[in-house]
Amino acid sequence: MSAEGIADVAGVLANRTRAAFCDALLDGRPWSVSQLARKGGVSLSTASEHATVLVQAELCREHRQGSSRYLQLADPRVAACLEDLASLVEPRPVAARTLRAASKSQALARGRTCYDHLAGRLGVAITEALRDRGVLDATLAVTPAGLEWMATHLDGPVPAGRRPLSRTCLDWTERRPHLAGAAGARLCAVLFDRRWIRRIGADRAVVLTSEGEERLTDLLGPWRGEVP
Repeated sequence: MSAEGIADVAGVLANRTRAAFCDALLDGRPWSVSQLARKGGVSLSTASEHATVLVQAELCREHRQGSSRYLQLADPRVAACLEDLASLVEPRPVAARTLRAASKSQALARGRTCYDHLAGRLGVAITEALRDRGVLDATLAVTPAGLEWMATHLDGPVPAGRRPLSRTCLDWTERRPHLAGAAGARLCAVLFDRRWIRRIGADRAVVLTSEGEERLTDLLGPWRGEVP
């Protein structure tokens, strides 16, 4: 990418409202423009303008359902870019203005989705447990034994494709890496399907269920996970 291209993308993300939209879209789900407007604290018409900018920059793609317009991040590369940018910023403590805001911040730090994989303390703890079991090596690459483990315990082999099988994603709250890539996405999807984790609220915070804690302990042995 040319310097001009980098500057163009950076300029799109430099807007606080568009950055807030992208942060919301990191949960991997489509959001309507009206939902994004509420998230960003702007009018519907202003939100629509920002949505158009994100689509034109190819950071998001849009879907239309009747008169409603929905946005999603364009692909996993955009999500990885956003998370990497967040990891460059040293976390700054911000005094929550309300109890609800404080609870939300704590929930996101405990566990959340980062587009299609797990992050926060939960994501880091599972990643470290997989490394301790030899599913991942020190660089978080999937080992040969890990490929067999995933095929056995994650409903079949992780499909090959253009996306890396595994990728290190520096967790911006924990300052430690968690597992991303196709393997991270498969793990997250399986945990949701089995109801071992569940979402809380409308944001991307997730919690480990009681059954999930028990089953993951069976799979991973003693680990640092707990029901938040």
